Amino acid sequence: MARKTPEKDASPVANFEHSLEELEQLVERMETGELSLEESLAAYERGVGLYRTCHQALEEAELRVRLLSDPQDPASAEPFDEADA
Repeated sequence: MARKTPEKDASPVANFEHSLEELEQLVERMETGELSLEESLAAYERGVGLYRTCHQALEEAELRVRLLSDPQDPASAEPFDEADA
């Protein structure tokens, strides 16, 4: 089964799962300790980029939820309470 690669121009929200999965695989490779220093630095740089993509996606998702909760006053939205879930 071919794996769908997200479009480069797609929003961070659309790329979130792919970026998170790639970041997890990258961390696993780095944790083995088998990468050279140069490979480790390149992996770290890639990981920082993936982290930023994931963080931006979460911020965009939160903004969308706030806008849906109260389009007139998105700042009034309350944080989610895990106890209510």
